[in-house]
Amino acid sequence: MAPTVASTAPQLFNSPLETGVRAVVVLNATFPRAFSIAEIAWFDHLVVHTADIGGPESLHPDVPQRSGELLVRRRLIEESLLVMRRLHLVDLVPDEDAGLLFRASEEAVGVVELMRSAYSRALRQRAEWLAEHVCSRSRLDLEELIAARIGKWRIEFQGIDDANWGIFQ
Repeated sequence: MAPTVASTAPQLFNSPLETGVRAVVVLNATFPRAFSIAEIAWFDHLVVHTADIGGPESLHPDVPQRSGELLVRRRLIEESLLVMRRLHLVDLVPDEDAGLLFRASEEAVGVVELMRSAYSRALRQRAEWLAEHVCSRSRLDLEELIAARIGKWRIEFQGIDDANWGIFQ
């Protein structure tokens, strides 16, 4: 039996590629700062739901229970950062206090500047707003913002300590 189109078509929505591109856009806007996987997961959610935190109109629809997205995103964020590292768009930065952090590579800016679609331009604008209004906060302030605006759960939401996860070690 021949495979159907649906079974052979690549997954684009919520794929490591889509999520990785968003991560690169956000990390490029915050360069040279580096962030943990948990922080990048927060930013991935917030960059498409900026209205939830008093920012510009959200890029993605305001669906009910969207705060639950964060609970399932960590593995996808890990996979997306691996893809972006392979493409030399994200650098892994060891930090004595915080463990392994990620930041945009020097090559990322060129790729981000080549993104010309209306969605890409809107994403870049949201990422720049996020960098100015949210990402510049301390980790403690970020945790408080996430808890207050998105939900009250353990910030390291899937029981994986950022300093000790194995995919990039």
